[in-house]
Amino acid sequence: MSEVERKLQERGLNVPAAAKSLADYVPVNRAGNLVFVSGQLPVQDGKLAFEGIVGKDIDTETAKKAAVLCALNIIGQLKAAVPSLDSLRCIRLGGFVQSAAGFRDHAAVVNGASELIVHAFGEKGRHARAAVGCSSLPLGAPVEVEAIFEID
Repeated sequence: MSEVERKLQERGLNVPAAAKSLADYVPVNRAGNLVFVSGQLPVQDGKLAFEGIVGKDIDTETAKKAAVLCALNIIGQLKAAVPSLDSLRCIRLGGFVQSAAGFRDHAAVVNGASELIVHAFGEKGRHARAAVGCSSLPLGAPVEVEAIFEID
């Protein structure tokens, strides 16, 4: 078991199996020492676990939980694609929040993903980030998170 997985288990979390892509793209693409993870939705056991517009249908704290699940799915994709999770450093996260007009707490939502990545990877989890509001996301998800990692 990797150190990343051990840290997650301390919080009662397990790395999920990598989900297949929903369209004609790959979930992970490697270029040299960089690993790009396609946007991950808050999917659990093959189903969307959270749905709706943040600031209208769901609150910020619920959307933050959805972002945590997105980050877990990122780690699941990485586990399937690289020899060791412990050899990775997070470079950047990009978070997209399906939000109501006037919603302003996008950063608080995406913090769910950022906090999980930092917990799991320690100092190697500290990353640059974007948190962007949008009018819709695939399947009606409230949040989607993508990532770039570097292999040591």
